[in-house]
This record gives sequence, C-alpha cells and structure tokens, in this order.
Amino acid sequence: MVRETQSGEGVSVEPDGAGLEAMSPEPLLTRDYETRPSLVYERLRQRHGAVAPVDLLGVPAWLVLGYREALQVLQDDAGWPKGLENWRARTEGRVPADWPLGPSLEVNHVLIQGGPGYPALRSAWDQALKPFQDPRNPQAKRLKSAVTVYADELITLMGQAGGTGLADLSAQFSRPLPLMVASHLLGFPGSQGDDALMDMWRVLDAGPDAGPALDRLLGALAELAELKLKTPGEDFPSYLLAAHPDLSLDALARELFMLLGMTSDHVGILVSNTVVEVLSGEDSVRASLSAGMVREAMNRVVMRKPPLVNFVPRFAARDTRLGEYTIRAGDPVWVSSAAAHADPLFADHVAPSTTTVSTRAHLSWGAGPRQCPARELASTVAAVGVGRLFERFAHLDLALPVDQLPWRSSPFMRGLRSLPVRYELAPDAEQPPDPAGAGDTDAGDTDAAGAVTPDVSARQRSSLWRYLTGLIRSGR
Repeated sequence: MVRETQSGEGVSVEPDGAGLEAMSPEPLLTRDYETRPSLVYERLRQRHGAVAPVDLLGVPAWLVLGYREALQVLQDDAGWPKGLENWRARTEGRVPADWPLGPSLEVNHVLIQGGPGYPALRSAWDQALKPFQDPRNPQAKRLKSAVTVYADELITLMGQAGGTGLADLSAQFSRPLPLMVASHLLGFPGSQGDDALMDMWRVLDAGPDAGPALDRLLGALAELAELKLKTPGEDFPSYLLAAHPDLSLDALARELFMLLGMTSDHVGILVSNTVVEVLSGEDSVRASLSAGMVREAMNRVVMRKPPLVNFVPRFAARDTRLGEYTIRAGDPVWVSSAAAHADPLFADHVAPSTTTVSTRAHLSWGAGPRQCPARELASTVAAVGVGRLFERFAHLDLALPVDQLPWRSSPFMRGLRSLPVRYELAPDAEQPPDPAGAGDTDAGDTDAAGAVTPDVSARQRSSLWRYLTGLIRSGR
C-alpha cells in the first residue's frame, strides 16, 4: 500500500511506498465480475475503501468506487485529465502492444482526447448536436419522427412471425434501433450505411472478425466524411465540419466512429435494461410507464444498472490523495459509475421504494465539463423506443426469470446478451405514417409535392434487414 504523510505542502508519497505496479492488484474482469459485478465492487470497497487497485487484463489501474471521489475526478478536468499522452506507463513502454483494450482507446476522438485541441473539438460537437437535441428545432422533430418510424419497422418485422410468439428483443429491437438512428444522423446515402452498422455491431461484440470489421468501418466512415466535405447536408458530419472547418477527414471519421459507438451500444443497453425494469417490476412501475413517465423509469435504470459502468481512463496530473491512497502522477484512474451508485454514502440517501420519482444525481452520462455531449439525444432515442414498444404490444413478458437473463460484461459496458420475451401485438395499435424521408435517407422516389418517399426495396436488400429477417425465419 502507498503510505501517505501530511505536510504543509499537502500529500506526499513516502520513499518506501510501493507504486501501483508493485501492489499486485487483483484482476477485475473475472467470471465473478461478469455474473455479479456488484459483489466484486463491494469486495473491493471492503478491502480498499473508495479507491482500489485492479488489474485490467494485465495492466494495473485505479478503480474509483466512491461517489464523492468519482465526482472529485469527473469535475476536475485539470487535475484528472484525459489523453493517453498523460499515461506514464504507456509513455515508458510498459503497456503491452497487444493489450486487448488498446485498440478501443487508441482511436483518438472526443471521448478519449485531452490536450489543447479538446476545447475546440468539444465546442464543435455541442454545436453539431444542437439541431438534434433542441426540441424546438426542425431537425430534432424530424429525428424523433424517424425514431418512431424505425421502431415501428422493427416491431412490424417481428410481427411477421405472428401476432403472438417469442422474440429476442435485444437482437431484434434494442440493438438495431439506435444503429438505424445513427445512420440517419450520419446522413448515409440510401441503405449504404447498413453495412457499416453491421460492422459496428461486430466491433462492439469484439469477436474474431472485429479487427477486419473495424478496418472496413473506418474506411466507410472516411468515404462518408469525404462525401460530406464535398456535398454538405443536414446531418451531424456536415454540422461538425461547419463548426470545426480545420478537422481533417481522418479526424472526422474518428468522430463519426465515436458517434456510432456512443449511440448504439449505450442506447441499446438502456432500452433493454428499461424493458427489464418494467417487466420485472411491480404493477406501479408499469402504471407509471403508461402514465407517460418513461424517462423516470430510465432514470431508475441508470441508477441500478447503468449501461456505461466504467468510464474511459483519466490520469493524475500530479501526486494526489484519493480515498485511502496517493495516486501518483500519470497513473490511470477509471471511474466506475456502477460502483459509485452503490456507494452507501450516496445510495442510502436515495429512497429504494421510490417508484415514480427518481434521482437525477446519477453519473450515467458523466459529470463536470466532459459530461456526455449527446445525453439528451440518447435519452430521446431510448425513451421513444421504449414507449413505442409498450404502445404496440398488448402483452410483453420475460421468457426467462430475471435472475437467469444472460449478461455480457466489458471493461466499459454492461448489457444483456439477449432479451427473450413472449409478446402479443395489439391488433389496433396505431402505426403512424412515415413522415417525408424520416424513415429512410434513400433518394427513392418523389411524390407530387416533391417530398422524398422511402425506397422500401432498398431497405429490404440491405445486410441489416437480411440479418433481421433471418432471425424471424429461424425463430419459426
């Protein structure tokens, strides 16, 4: 353990104190962590307090478990900066070249980046997202309509297996929905974006084909970036270029990759976790949902099961006391929102019996100056998707006991591998018409008024749609 002494100049590290690398931290990503991460967090809390040394697949790091300490790190961007250039062990060549988490952290985008270039990039993100997040803006209204259309497309496709049946709501709804929305935001021409979306799926699953999929995806995003530079549209990459004209095409492609990942995995998990919260909860939970309180249900979910369980690392700018330890300059620090939410110093002040009103003091979107720039957009997509599910299904029940649902864990996210449900479609559920162009960005045909109508055949020929249709056929 690093021993600390107090002096007039603050906290110092005693000469014989062991550094992070010499502390033999216990592995975090174990079988126990995959099945019951809350127990792992509590064991670490009991042993170390608010901050614990852990081993992340062979690389030592500090894991922040305390809510107060999490806020201390997240709100102090100068004292705990992002940017891999701040990582002492990496600079000294002590991070293995084949470290499994390396590829996801080496793609330098707004979530990872530190240094003097970050403020301009973050400002550009805020400007580019504003049209989609300000509900008074036509783009935000168009996006919300598009989400409704995509949700109905997916529900209608599920219904092709019959008015009642079994479905994997994760594979058939909560994962493809945000990817379809991301394609809308990125302004992919026609159904070309669906191939990129499938590759994003492969990257997130981190399977054997993740490497080639990442190469193809970055190539497709680079082509899209070049297209938007030549022919701007009313989409995120065009707005980002307008707000940051000096952004190179490679840098723009990395930011688009960030948007895809942020809107897909995070939102998809939030949709699935909210559905589980409602279906496994008391009658009052379902009643609150039918009363239009989807966002309150989502707030409860991100308190109990946040999709983003551990934030990307920050680094101590100087030797700093945090919890019971002194963190040395350049040490990596990972803030765990899931552990912080379970911190008794915080959780004991949140009424566990509250069913209709929830706290918004959660850290699911981060805190401080680097809070997620797309939090309102992501919340809107998830809320519309969940709301549409419960409007169009007369009955929806879990096909497995809630304690037997299969979870997948990563160093960053925690979501369901699958969400098996029994469903019954409401025969008279209202399905709104597709607003002009909202459900598809394909050029398609134009009606007498000149409005774009979706090319449904292009959608049906896309790789994403073939995959989803295959799930329906295999389930019969």
